[in-house]
Amino acid sequence: MKPITEKHLTILRRHMVEVIEIHADVMGDDLDKDALDERVLAAMLRVRRHLFVPEALAPNAYENTPLPIGFGKTISQPFMVAVMTDLLIPDPDDVVLEIGTGLGYQAAILAELVSQVWSVEIVEEFATHAEQRLSQLGYSNIGIRVGDGSRGWVEHAPYDKILLTAAVERPPPALLDELKPGGRVVLPMGPTDDQRLVIIDMDAQRHTQFRELFPVRFSLLEIA
Repeated sequence: MKPITEKHLTILRRHMVEVIEIHADVMGDDLDKDALDERVLAAMLRVRRHLFVPEALAPNAYENTPLPIGFGKTISQPFMVAVMTDLLIPDPDDVVLEIGTGLGYQAAILAELVSQVWSVEIVEEFATHAEQRLSQLGYSNIGIRVGDGSRGWVEHAPYDKILLTAAVERPPPALLDELKPGGRVVLPMGPTDDQRLVIIDMDAQRHTQFRELFPVRFSLLEIA
């Protein structure tokens, strides 16, 4: 069998985005919209997901499924990455905090859409790998540190938006403290067997409003 080539992977990536569009249309009632933002879809098309999974899994990178990346963790399903990014409503001037870098795929998607991404990862091996890969790819607007994501990254606060790629039973207070008035958090919330994708909006008086969307399943956020 011939090895898979960059040309093949480019075609598969286009197909992945088409599948995301179909899923978004089918789930229109849950999302309160029939299509995702074109900027988000364009970022999904630009970022090469196969560079953010173990090399042996590169041929499977554009399947609409999570993939194992080590330490009992996975890279999220492409549709879920696209939806969570879309729900964040990323603005070109935004400074975004990501909790749970993994191997850096979500950070790369965000970096295509916002001014600056700060990302916190508790697994040192992941943080090191992600930092190296993102640097190789020329992303100069991503900063990564190893640490407890529930504490955020206060040195760069406040943030316009915050995205969690691991579930919590309730929002960590430190993260809400680091959110700007008028900001938004997108996160999976709830115990392992009953999680929902949740949007938290903070008004100018720092009051928060929660909106639950559809069921999801994420690993729980590790706390140091």
